[in-house]
Amino acid sequence: MRGNFNNMMKQAQAMQANLQKAQAEIASIEVVGESGGGMVKVTMNGQHNVKRVQLEPAIVSEDREMLEDLIAAATNDAVKKVEARIQEKMASVMGGLNLPPGFKLPF
Repeated sequence: MRGNFNNMMKQAQAMQANLQKAQAEIASIEVVGESGGGMVKVTMNGQHNVKRVQLEPAIVSEDREMLEDLIAAATNDAVKKVEARIQEKMASVMGGLNLPPGFKLPF
């Protein structure tokens, strides 16, 4: 009985170490969200911080409202890409754990 508990504690410690490593890797992820056929690009890291916004010169002279919409769309695209990468990374770390849909780690 005691051996099972010790084994379980070792597994929990290993999982925690893997989780910390994954969190560091996630923080370094960078994705580029795009809209307007690539005319607006938003670079975002794994912590959802926008690092850069790129606008094609031709779009800058366009309608302000349209430009705002394109920036919002590119940002939303970047968020979706970050979330997908985080889910991939966490799935590889968690291995065989069958977590319910929508369950997000780390807590």
